[in-house]
Amino acid sequence: MSNTKKKKTEAINRVGIRATYVDEKYGPHPRNTFDIWLAKSETQTPLVIYIHGGGFVGGDKSKYYPSEDLVRFLDAGVSVALINYRFQNDAPYGILASFNDSKRCLQYIRYKAKKYNIDKTRIACSGGSAGAGTSLWLAFNDDMADLQNSDPVLRESTQLTCAGAFETQATYDIYKWSNLLQLPDKITENEEKIIARAFGFKEVENRNLKQETAIRKKLDLLCQMKNTSAPFFVFNKKRGGFPTNADELNHHPFHAKALKERAAEVGAEAIFYAPQIGIVDSSGKDVVTFFLEKLNRQ
Repeated sequence: MSNTKKKKTEAINRVGIRATYVDEKYGPHPRNTFDIWLAKSETQTPLVIYIHGGGFVGGDKSKYYPSEDLVRFLDAGVSVALINYRFQNDAPYGILASFNDSKRCLQYIRYKAKKYNIDKTRIACSGGSAGAGTSLWLAFNDDMADLQNSDPVLRESTQLTCAGAFETQATYDIYKWSNLLQLPDKITENEEKIIARAFGFKEVENRNLKQETAIRKKLDLLCQMKNTSAPFFVFNKKRGGFPTNADELNHHPFHAKALKERAAEVGAEAIFYAPQIGIVDSSGKDVVTFFLEKLNRQ
């Protein structure tokens, strides 16, 4: 058996520019790290934070190193950070643990805004799948700054200027998926185990109804969305139809449809693309154009 470790991908973008800071620490967990490319500017710049996907059990910030959009933002004078976060299988377990790491990273960068030359009032988040849902969770929640906390990082704002979501889930109250995706209500024993872990219970036997009800509320993006939420951009290129595997279930375009319907209901500002089910925004804007309009608005 080889003892050779997998070579770490260098934090170099598609045009050969290395991140200004690599593996910056924002918290105590080993995965509490981020890379950041600083746009050249004598004044404070806007920031886009990318949050990777992977079902809250995998993935890495290096996914975005080759991103064309990363370079487009830098060319437009917008700095870019790529973050890692703990997976839901790590204590304190569940999707909320992953969410809270991303929240802390956002707050940490705000706390260190002078070091990174960042305008704290112009920050966006974007990502795919789990990273998309995390971005929307931050966009839809009221400010989660804890002004009385002894940790100055957690006293920083969590508000976003805008958010982007690619192949996102509509909610992490997973019991709502049957209705949203037009699925049978029957849930298998294995699915119950997956749901229990997502809600933060290490074992199915540890589930507590009162705690679970409170957690489901905190994970329900649809209920959190309101007309004061940060403007957001949703893109889903997947086909419709009955999902035949986990990828089609987790990334079904009906997730985008549910978000669109909720946005219309509450009056939230958003752009939606799910072309396989006939949802195409008439503006034709892509996420970079959408973000730059919002981030450069004074």
